Amino acid sequence: MLGRRTDLPFERDQSTRFLPWIVALMVFLGALMFAGALVVSDTIDSWDSTLTGRMTVQIPQSSATDAATVTLVTMLGATPGVTGVRPVPTSEARALLIPWLGEEVIDSGLPIPALIEVELAAGARLDSSLLAARLSQSVPGTTVDDHRVWLSALINLGRTVEILAFVILGLIASAAIVAVIFTTRSGLAVHAAIIELLHQMGAHDTYIAGQFQIQAMKLSLRGGIAGATAAAVVLLIFAWVGRGIDAAFLPPVTLTIAEWIALLIVPAGAVAIAMLTARLTVLRALARMP
Repeated sequence: MLGRRTDLPFERDQSTRFLPWIVALMVFLGALMFAGALVVSDTIDSWDSTLTGRMTVQIPQSSATDAATVTLVTMLGATPGVTGVRPVPTSEARALLIPWLGEEVIDSGLPIPALIEVELAAGARLDSSLLAARLSQSVPGTTVDDHRVWLSALINLGRTVEILAFVILGLIASAAIVAVIFTTRSGLAVHAAIIELLHQMGAHDTYIAGQFQIQAMKLSLRGGIAGATAAAVVLLIFAWVGRGIDAAFLPPVTLTIAEWIALLIVPAGAVAIAMLTARLTVLRALARMP
């Protein structure tokens, strides 16, 4: 179909010369928005699966003895709703703080509290304040960090960003539709004499609309390939630059193979939108002709 010639001399039509560039820009922005939404979604899923349903008990260094740890582990294990208790090794606790504070600060003698990781049963709700008060009676200074308190706010923020990304995708698609409509109407005006001649020869409206549809497909496919290629280059650059970033909770700037394949929806959708919009625009315009 790409090599199929049309009966209308579109190569002489200067009104279509900007359509590939417009489609390329739309696909470029749309692909970046879609990739951003995928990254945010992956990050939220990671937070939700690794942190939801967990608590962290912190024992100040001044009270962090083996006996204190054993006491708290025993108390936590007997608490209803708790399915797992694991004392976090000191080396692992240090590794958790390095992305936030840096290795030099950690090695400078910074007091690091002992940590106990607590896993909760699905749907279990424990009051962290009451739990901390009960634990601190046995080991003074013990605190409880309930990840749900601050994680829920981050997840809500991430979901909002994800929704906004798809809203922007919709606006980009709307702008592309407007551009195709304008270009198609310009083409109808330029080729009005030839269209009238085709009508007199017995050509149906669907045939003429098919001519514009093929032209829209060619132009949008050219722009879609260019925009998708540019977006892929930008995403690969981000992935390469972000390789050395090791900051806690920062979303990864890489995509899985399945997500790379999913990004093809953007250029494919742009081509489909251009073809459908061109066809419907021509059919509506021809229906109003005498």
